Amino acid sequence: MLRYPSLRAPLDILFLICCIALTADVLVPEIWGNGKTKDYPLWFWAGQQILQGKDLYPTDPNAYFEFIYPPPPAVLLAIPSYLGKIPLYLCLSLLNAVAWWMTAQFANAMTGSGRIPGPWLFALPGFVTISFVFDMFDLGQPNLVLLAMMLFGFWLLQHERPWMAGSMFALATAIKVFPVAVFPYLLWRRQWAAVASMIVFLGILLFVVPAPLRGYQHNISELKTWFQGMVGSSSEQGFGQRGEQNWSWVNQSIIAVTHRLTRPVNYNQDNPAKPPRYMNLLDLDFKTANLVVIAISLAIGLGYVAVMSARSRITPLSNAEELGILFCLMTVASPLARQYYFMWLFFPMTILIHRAAFDPRAVVRAGTWTVLAIAGLLMCLSFPVFPNDLQAFGNNLAATAVIAGGLVWHILHPLSDGTAGSLCQTKLQTDIRNKPR
Repeated sequence: MLRYPSLRAPLDILFLICCIALTADVLVPEIWGNGKTKDYPLWFWAGQQILQGKDLYPTDPNAYFEFIYPPPPAVLLAIPSYLGKIPLYLCLSLLNAVAWWMTAQFANAMTGSGRIPGPWLFALPGFVTISFVFDMFDLGQPNLVLLAMMLFGFWLLQHERPWMAGSMFALATAIKVFPVAVFPYLLWRRQWAAVASMIVFLGILLFVVPAPLRGYQHNISELKTWFQGMVGSSSEQGFGQRGEQNWSWVNQSIIAVTHRLTRPVNYNQDNPAKPPRYMNLLDLDFKTANLVVIAISLAIGLGYVAVMSARSRITPLSNAEELGILFCLMTVASPLARQYYFMWLFFPMTILIHRAAFDPRAVVRAGTWTVLAIAGLLMCLSFPVFPNDLQAFGNNLAATAVIAGGLVWHILHPLSDGTAGSLCQTKLQTDIRNKPR
């Protein structure tokens, strides 16, 4: 199913036009305007710090960090930064374009339905997540690239290449830490080779790759500073260097929404010009609220394990649904889950779209479209026409829960063996027809 864009396919042409327009949004302000803003100047700064042998972080882990990511992504940014801002920005835009295309390819290939969707159905997840894609280009954030890496990793895992899969998981984790949530899943599913590969490659990326440019001791010192400032810091004021965002309405992670609901936290704290606003239903202290977060997380984790199919009963359909739930959980388990993080719902939504289109049970198809519609309406509450208060209550978190709930239902209500066998036979016939001669 994986293929290159074709100039003979109207939707592929539309995709290329969108990529050109989104890249122009990045390059035009830099070439003819006052310079591209958002995170792009930060990426150039980080690359230049590496090239000039300067520090990425202050010596005091409690001081403000300009760059909040581990050293490896800065080393990667140094390569195009050597050529200047415009080559760097163009490189990042091209990476996003390739990641967008490959995400759609992998997502549709890994739904387990065994069916090749028509062009409009294939493109539907891309249409409904277009606002997230715009954020990826406009902000310069890597979440779309990370999504493509993780999907590629699971595609490799399904094709019995666990060591390469582990390297993809490690690379995504070294760039932005939250994909590390895949590690417990690999352990539970006894993917030992992928686990070992992820550990080995993560060690290489963190300790070996930066050493030639930074020096071994300097790199270790920076890793220690980064860990203390980002991972080891947590208080009522926030965590991970961006306290003004942690408890505000912009963060829709399980941690943030739980704290906003259980203790008096000003969810307008990201903008001092706005009056304080609160939404707590309880009045707990910080420590007790954290215990609530732990309890909720354990309940979700145990529930996920409970609905997983036994190894002997895993099918392509149940495996895809299981991975879809995992991507939902990785998204909302991140301590900071801003709007663009929910780009990761692309894969879970693609799975449900395939179920809504191809499940032989008419009632199930209608119910699945309803689930997708409810999730879509919830995500639409993020548009600027709606007040931030709705996002403070976690509209994207609720949409994620609805999508995960739909996938859970499909796992617990699989097709009968006869119907599943018929679908597998259809897939086999399709594969034979598409096999190169």
